[in-house]
Amino acid sequence: MSTPQPITDSAHLPVLPLRDLIVFPSMIFPLLIGRPGTLAAVERAIAGDKRLFLLAQRDSNQEDPTPDDLFSVGVIASVLQTLKLPNGLVKVLVEGLHRARATGFTLHGNSFDALPDSLELTGTEPLETRAQMKIAVRQFRDFVTLNRQLPDEVLMSLAGLSDPERTADFILTHLPLALPAKQEALERTDLLEQFRVINRTLEEEIEILKIERSVEGQVREKISRSQRAYYLQEQLRVIKKELGDEGEEDFSDVIAYRKKVRRTKMPKLVRDRAEEEVEKLKGMPMMSPEASVIKNYLDWLCALPWGVLTRDNLDLAAAERILEEDHFGLKKPKERILEHLAVLARVEKIKGPILCLVGPPGVGKTSLARSIARAMGRSFVRLSLGGVRDEAEIRGHRRTYIGSMPGRIIQSMKRAASMNPVFLLDEVDKMASDFRGDPAAALLEVLDPEQNNAFSDHYLEVDFDLSQVLFITTANLRHDIPLPLQDRMEIIEMHGYLRHEKLAIARGFLVPKQTRDHGLGKNEMCLSDETLLAVTDVYTRESGVRELERQIARVCRKVARDNVHHRGRKTDIAPTDLEKFLGIPPYKENMVDTGDRVGSAVGLAWNSMGGDILNIQATLMKGKGNLLLTGRLGEVMKESAQAAVSFLRSRGAPWSVPADFLKSHDVHIHIPEGATPKDGPSAGVTLATALLSAISGRPVPADVAMTGEITLRGNILPIGGLAEKVVAARRAGIHTLFVPEANRVDWSDLDPELRDGMNVHFVENVEQLWNYVFPRAKKSARASTARRSSSARRVH
Repeated sequence: MSTPQPITDSAHLPVLPLRDLIVFPSMIFPLLIGRPGTLAAVERAIAGDKRLFLLAQRDSNQEDPTPDDLFSVGVIASVLQTLKLPNGLVKVLVEGLHRARATGFTLHGNSFDALPDSLELTGTEPLETRAQMKIAVRQFRDFVTLNRQLPDEVLMSLAGLSDPERTADFILTHLPLALPAKQEALERTDLLEQFRVINRTLEEEIEILKIERSVEGQVREKISRSQRAYYLQEQLRVIKKELGDEGEEDFSDVIAYRKKVRRTKMPKLVRDRAEEEVEKLKGMPMMSPEASVIKNYLDWLCALPWGVLTRDNLDLAAAERILEEDHFGLKKPKERILEHLAVLARVEKIKGPILCLVGPPGVGKTSLARSIARAMGRSFVRLSLGGVRDEAEIRGHRRTYIGSMPGRIIQSMKRAASMNPVFLLDEVDKMASDFRGDPAAALLEVLDPEQNNAFSDHYLEVDFDLSQVLFITTANLRHDIPLPLQDRMEIIEMHGYLRHEKLAIARGFLVPKQTRDHGLGKNEMCLSDETLLAVTDVYTRESGVRELERQIARVCRKVARDNVHHRGRKTDIAPTDLEKFLGIPPYKENMVDTGDRVGSAVGLAWNSMGGDILNIQATLMKGKGNLLLTGRLGEVMKESAQAAVSFLRSRGAPWSVPADFLKSHDVHIHIPEGATPKDGPSAGVTLATALLSAISGRPVPADVAMTGEITLRGNILPIGGLAEKVVAARRAGIHTLFVPEANRVDWSDLDPELRDGMNVHFVENVEQLWNYVFPRAKKSARASTARRSSSARRVH
């Protein structure tokens, strides 16, 4: 297109850009005008000969189109009427006159004009054109008859047309064509070809409309049959009721549900509720939505194991043998289950205990619950509570909601098919709560022996007896379990496995399992005890045995690949061969720095993954009394460090610590592995010891570890996770521990294997600990010895 030039020719017409619209000649069409440029074009047309040049936009989203944004062929139209609307828009009624092509554009303010060149149609007289027109008119009548969107008045307007050109334009105006197709029809000057395109289009549209009518008819017929059957069924029911001849043979579903209810061993109240629902079902149409809701409810009621009990295996020797076959160690939970079976052998019925197994991942909590079910001869169901945050997950949804169903407790009891299964609630410490409710609160009734004999699900709305279920819950951290739940459970702590226990588990369970899973023969791979211990020491660092099992699986895969052409060849793997199979060891055998070091002390920590040691480091630098803490310490650990500094400033004089030591020095405390978050109060005594070592220049023995929360008076408060901390110390090769005096009871509860070989000192305040760690800190060795013997007790 040419570049717009100033107005020089009076034959130019104002251009009106159209969006998503094509106006054909001889058609009268209302236009809604609102853009400043189009308003200006209309005003100039009214002021002149009332003619406009209508050109369609290529892109309807263009607000201010240029000549390049318009199609070159349009229609010259006459303005018949204008009407200003209250919202500022103008309604313009135009009539198309004839086709024209824009040959040049000129600017006129914020709009532009165009010089039109009229287009003449060809093929208006031949007989074939007339014949094609008659076919088009006949097909268009069929199209209007099938199309509900076009009124019958369209056919009346068509009857008054005899000119082929006007007939073609009239039909094109009412055809459902896209804008590009309509523009192509507007630009077509061969009238015979125009009618051929129209006829092809009409044939396609008529076929589509016939298919739509057929589909609608089928749907309408199906609905009519259903409505008719329902109407006749209701009439028949009313007639039989009036005659007193209403028989149950007309209610096959009702009879089936009554038989189901009678076959179950429901309590009387539940049976009455079920029969009440059956009576409701009898009085309503079987095709109604309410009937479907009642049927679903009755299906759930009848599917539950009312009164179904499995017989417990009361042979204690056999049960103990099964527990020992499946798991190594774990004496406390095994003893508790055997005690429960012993009581069951004496009394006919006992409320199921609610046990909570707390321990790090991989120590066998979940598999132990499955083993307990096998030992007792009961069915086993597992419900994972990790991430559950909706109370309805436990109690279910009320029947008023579409798609409602019972909660996961009732669903699991249906799967168990008995009233006394072993029910595992896994990861009870990882539930959450939000605006939908607190699932932990819903579990209070489930895990309360005084209430769970009448557990009420929101969907069932009848009492269900859970008192004979043996509930076992698992958790990684005890303090993450809500206190009301802890109060209802018997908590059994499960510490991480020791080195010799991992060896026994690997030898008796993991190696045979992985050998079998990888298709290796019994003698095809040989792992000595030294090799398994090497894998445990330098290729794993965990409380459980999951990583150990994965490493054994890696070895099996390597052996299977090496023996692919030599099936059955024996492969002996020595500790020195492990790098070939497992790569470079990721861990050192001993994590503690050897040798006594000034400003460094070993602490003990624990989290959901088990126990670990902390190499706490402290140093003094010239400065202005700033305390710098690094190593991603949490708020509680930072406060413990501040408490340690305050204690040394106020009570450090007997240990040669000047009260103003911070006046000219900065203190930097760092805990390595800075990418790992650390928090908790139990590192307080270790922080104070490392800081005292840095200030006084006296080294702390590297083979000593300590744990305890420190107060501003120097007292050492009790800590948690003692078993996991002892496991971590043994794993690091440390056998001398300093533990708060308040944890003496916890120490006595630990397994003998865990306590064996450990030199533990129970201390009440930090000065007792320092008497051991810094024996030359006092003026005389005799005074140190006397104080050490009188102020602390040691257990071997």
